[in-house]
Amino acid sequence: MRILITNDDGINAPGLITLQAIAEEIAGPKGEVWTVAPAFEQSGVGHCISYTHPMMVAQLGPRRFAAEGSPADCVLAGLYDVMNGTPPDLVLSGVNRGNNAAENVLYSGTIGAAMEAALQGLPAIALSQFLGPDNRDLADPFEAAARFGAQVVRRLLDAAPWDEEDYRLFYNVNFPPAPASAVKGTRATTQGYRRNTRFTVDPHLSPSGRRFLWIKGGAQHEPTLPGSDAHANLEGLISVTPMRADLTAHDRLAHLQDALG
Repeated sequence: MRILITNDDGINAPGLITLQAIAEEIAGPKGEVWTVAPAFEQSGVGHCISYTHPMMVAQLGPRRFAAEGSPADCVLAGLYDVMNGTPPDLVLSGVNRGNNAAENVLYSGTIGAAMEAALQGLPAIALSQFLGPDNRDLADPFEAAARFGAQVVRRLLDAAPWDEEDYRLFYNVNFPPAPASAVKGTRATTQGYRRNTRFTVDPHLSPSGRRFLWIKGGAQHEPTLPGSDAHANLEGLISVTPMRADLTAHDRLAHLQDALG
């Protein structure tokens, strides 16, 4: 199997080392793992593409490339330049430092890369490691992802639905904020919603007196509804959420048509 891996934390992020090991286990001794990751951190860029300016791609080693662009850019660079003519069988994105559950999905460059791969007609999985007081100070905060990542990916490849719809399925996997020994299992979940937290801004003055705003995230351990991703993670479970890029509110179409007459 040929696998393309990327992330949004950057080419030197420790989570990418974890993902490399997961991908190598899935690819097998005769497979290939190709890396195209952002040269610098691109957290929070979502599905952004560098449509108005070019990006530089540099080879750092065998099958290892850094791109001065977003995670979605990295997927495009991998498909149409680095691996041109021999596309991968699978795209893996992550392992993100921090969760991409609930509303974080909508901001995540990790998700954006998987979404772009799906739009390109390829199987794709995003993987993220929820952090909290039980695992952030471990020698390896990615311990749960490292222990169970290949197992989850293999289960998805072997048994989960994969369609070829126009907006094809991709999967969002979040490992709980716990050491590997405390992981309780895996659950299929919906995307949750943290009702009591929001992104905000935090103003600061520079030494020169100029005013700047820092984007500030909300509390990540706010509960979501049972059956959703963040709820499962906080219960010690690995969440797996099937996703599509189609943002249509299908459950409201009939009502809207009635309103429009």
